[in-house]
Amino acid sequence: MEIPRSTNADTRSGDFAAVTEAELHRNSVQHISDVRRALGFFRWMLDDAAARHDYDKLLDIQGFHADFVTGFAQTGWWTRHRKLNRHHLLQADGVPDDVDLIDVLDMIADCVMAGMARTGHVYPLDLPDAVLRAAFNNTVDKLQAQVRTPAEVSP
Repeated sequence: MEIPRSTNADTRSGDFAAVTEAELHRNSVQHISDVRRALGFFRWMLDDAAARHDYDKLLDIQGFHADFVTGFAQTGWWTRHRKLNRHHLLQADGVPDDVDLIDVLDMIADCVMAGMARTGHVYPLDLPDAVLRAAFNNTVDKLQAQVRTPAEVSP
């Protein structure tokens, strides 16, 4: 997404003493629009995660069932499942290298909905701090990679 530059709406990047009220208003309207676009990007990512969630359970119901009936003593399907789906963040081999906050929200939704539907409660979710920190940083990087400013005014 391309966004125009607006250096006058921030005391760190512009001459705040020289900014007119009209400029501040115009830049604020633009900033609000830019944030809405960024949140739209996140909404798209959430919609994509929702569409893909556990799709392999249905595509490979035989493999899922084969592991399930052993109480997951057999784990061929389960091991593949953790690698195909981005939300199994409580197992080390289920954390993608580019884990993001969408994955975290997908995991929370998965665990809460499964727990409530199956037992009426949610087991403790102990996400390692390093995973959450990586998810935060990767989400910033993913959004930043989507944003461009016009070349003629880019720093």
